[in-house]
Amino acid sequence: MAKLFHNTVDPQSRFIRLVLSEMDVATDLVEEKPWERREAFLHMNPAGVLPVMIDATGLTVPGASPIAEYLDEAYGDALGEQRLLPRDSRARVETRRLIEWFNVKFNAEVSEYLVTEKILKRFLPVGEGGSSPDTAAIRAAKSNVRYHLRYVGYLVRRRNWLAGDRLSYADFVAAAHLSIVDYLGDVPWDEDSAAKEWYARLKSRPSFRPLLAETIRGTPPSSTYADLDF
Repeated sequence: MAKLFHNTVDPQSRFIRLVLSEMDVATDLVEEKPWERREAFLHMNPAGVLPVMIDATGLTVPGASPIAEYLDEAYGDALGEQRLLPRDSRARVETRRLIEWFNVKFNAEVSEYLVTEKILKRFLPVGEGGSSPDTAAIRAAKSNVRYHLRYVGYLVRRRNWLAGDRLSYADFVAAAHLSIVDYLGDVPWDEDSAAKEWYARLKSRPSFRPLLAETIRGTPPSSTYADLDF
């Protein structure tokens, strides 16, 4: 069985968890706190970031994008038309572009701010980043999520899914980042009906159920987080 070192509040961990479930890869989940800088964890990934996967053969694969590429190489052919990294070169480029958009741009402008300010700062020691939330950073993130949501709506009004006609990694990485923001109640879904309908389709998939059932200590989910008819 594969093993995934992850954290519930980490969007890139959520992305890989969704993908593993969609691919039906049996995985043992290990909750990791990367800010603790465990020596054993740093041996697996010297960058000290999540997620990290160890496959059934013992191969260590660090980072969301390398894990996604590895999973496509290992399981993509067997998935046929359900392959999450398309066969067509143009579609593959678009899928990878959107993975980068959400794991880098969205994360820097929205996810990282909100997770850090609303969750992590409450649990970290003062010398390791713990403090009161920065309300200016929270306001900036809540403003930034609006144009990202409009971009999602723009894409799905022109395509069936984010990267094209078929469900792909792009949908799961976007949904993973939006899911943690949605947990905190900071996605203005009413501002874009196309984006909301697309997320509802993702949220209704069986792979999403474990995420919707989880809670974060000291931070209850928004009232509609687990509601499929939000």
